[in-house]
Amino acid sequence: MHQADPGLNGRVALVTGAARGIGLGIAAWLICEGWQVVLSDVDRKRGSKVAKALGDNAWFILMDVADEGQVRAGVSEVLGQFGRLDALVCNAAIANPHNGPLETLSLAKWNRTLAVNLTGPMLLAKHCAPYLRAHGGSIVNLTSTRAEQSEPDTEAYAASKGGLVALTHALAVSLGPEIRVNAVSPGWVDARDPSQRRAEPLSDADHAQHPVGRVGTVEDVAALVAWLLSHQAGFVTGQAWVVDGGMTRKMIYT
Repeated sequence: MHQADPGLNGRVALVTGAARGIGLGIAAWLICEGWQVVLSDVDRKRGSKVAKALGDNAWFILMDVADEGQVRAGVSEVLGQFGRLDALVCNAAIANPHNGPLETLSLAKWNRTLAVNLTGPMLLAKHCAPYLRAHGGSIVNLTSTRAEQSEPDTEAYAASKGGLVALTHALAVSLGPEIRVNAVSPGWVDARDPSQRRAEPLSDADHAQHPVGRVGTVEDVAALVAWLLSHQAGFVTGQAWVVDGGMTRKMIYT
């Protein structure tokens, strides 16, 4: 098979859950920095559409990160197409944090949330590690401030994201020094499509409760992810970086 040329900087990144939201924002940012980006998602139609819109340095593959066979095949597809892999961004997740009352939480829903949000990043790290190691690559896992604080009825999501923080530092120790592994924990990020943001804008109160005076954007997250993947972050590994406008440092009394 003829291998396509990597991006302008010669580096290839795989971003999961990249058909929309934060994952799409990360993919777009990396492309602007000269990366060749492989977008993966379970939504083939939308994933193919956004990859086409992003241009020649974007390429889409179908992948359910909870299915080891699909992960193995997807990574092989990336290597077959580009001949290398320099970065892995594990963003794919079941994003709705609310599972309903604990007494009615089904084991199937619990297991599926952990399978996608926690087992998926483990499987990706497992199958990408040999190729990342060859190029001194890096992994960034997208966790959540919900790993540290909770609303009621969010047990499955909170457990999956807390586990991912722990998995991050475990991988950093196991895969170093060749591979760095970090996590980014977003707070409230308005990751809706632009049309929905225009139709239903957030309120002044939504923005004002943040110490920085606004809700986050996908670009806020993407900028940090891009830095963590860069050589400038070469002394940074095993860390969970919070991007939340200061909300987790704010004491709230009612």
